[in-house]
Amino acid sequence: MYRPMMLEMSVRKWLLTLSLVAAGIGHAYADDKDNKPVYRWVDDKGVVHYGDRIPAQDTQKERTILNREGVEVGRLDAQKSSGEIAEQARREQEQERLEQHDSFLLTTYTSAKDIEELRDARLAELTGQHVAAEQYVGNLNARLNSLQAQAMLFKPYSERAGARKMPDELAENLVRTLSELRTQRNTLDAKDKEAAAVRTEFDSDIQRYKMLRARVQAR
Repeated sequence: MYRPMMLEMSVRKWLLTLSLVAAGIGHAYADDKDNKPVYRWVDDKGVVHYGDRIPAQDTQKERTILNREGVEVGRLDAQKSSGEIAEQARREQEQERLEQHDSFLLTTYTSAKDIEELRDARLAELTGQHVAAEQYVGNLNARLNSLQAQAMLFKPYSERAGARKMPDELAENLVRTLSELRTQRNTLDAKDKEAAAVRTEFDSDIQRYKMLRARVQAR
């Protein structure tokens, strides 16, 4: 009689313990379910949605995380496309380049006048190159006029009876001079564009330097 009674009490004790454990698991599951975050997002049609699960078509959109009281506790940014990621990287690189250039301006020059003097020296150098190229173009034009005058004595330009065929050397000189003349005219155009770019770049640096110095002095 003693052993069956003890066995029955042990079984009851084990069942009670098991039920308490099961209840604890249930409460824990309920708490976890209650604490599940709620998301708020806007679909492609501009409709606002709320829920603890986001449809597959909206998983890349920006989401706001809400607690049980509906208070915003976090935010998940929208996933960016490859184009948006590339554009963001480009903007970051441009910002880094600007910051490095600002540092260069402040550590290299002591005043805006320093930049102006460097600009004027660079422009003077380009002007000298332009003048030299113009003189060369003038010489080429004179040479071309002389060659063309000689070519008029020969076929196919001369209408004289018995005019001879143009010598190969003269023809080659004409072609070579015309080619060099085109090259030098392109060089003149390039020098003009370079001078304009230098002026624009230095003038921009002067304005930027003045602004940076004003910021430093205002601190």
